[in-house]
Amino acid sequence: MNDEAVAGRVDVLVQSKARFLQFLERRLGNRADAEDMLQAAFLKLVAHEDSLRDEDKLVPWFYQMLRNLTVDHYRHRDAVTRLEQSVAAEAVTSTTGADEELFTAVCACVNDIIPLLKAEHAELVRRVELGGEPLHLVAGDLGITPNNASVRLHRARRILRESLQNICGACADHGCLDCGCRRSARP
Repeated sequence: MNDEAVAGRVDVLVQSKARFLQFLERRLGNRADAEDMLQAAFLKLVAHEDSLRDEDKLVPWFYQMLRNLTVDHYRHRDAVTRLEQSVAAEAVTSTTGADEELFTAVCACVNDIIPLLKAEHAELVRRVELGGEPLHLVAGDLGITPNNASVRLHRARRILRESLQNICGACADHGCLDCGCRRSARP
């Protein structure tokens, strides 16, 4: 596309900028988001300038692009909301109803194994599993996403379980409630 045609498109769209902003503001609820999305639409227009075949349909084509960006915006926002709710629900279910007697009865071998884990895994196990902190808050403290924290915690649990089974054997399979491995393995 030549420079003159691009300049013509820009002129047409600049003349309609106020209407585009009004269109977006009604759908997004605030001016700042509308301006951000309009900027994104202009950038997308530049990137996909060859996809418009009929110059007379530039404005309707641009409105359709704005509609599509709005739909993408809400889909992304809803996906983030669902992820946050899922992480929050997991944090609540993994830390609620904790039986204090069970925590005190759990094999002391766990305390020996935790320092052997990677530092990032050990921190999550200590704070979420033993300390009862919500996963999403720990993730924020560590500067990682809740999803990343969930994956790391899952890996840490797996490694901890495998290590306990290697060290404790049968008592680990039965919950370490009456652990005899520490008495038999250590004086």
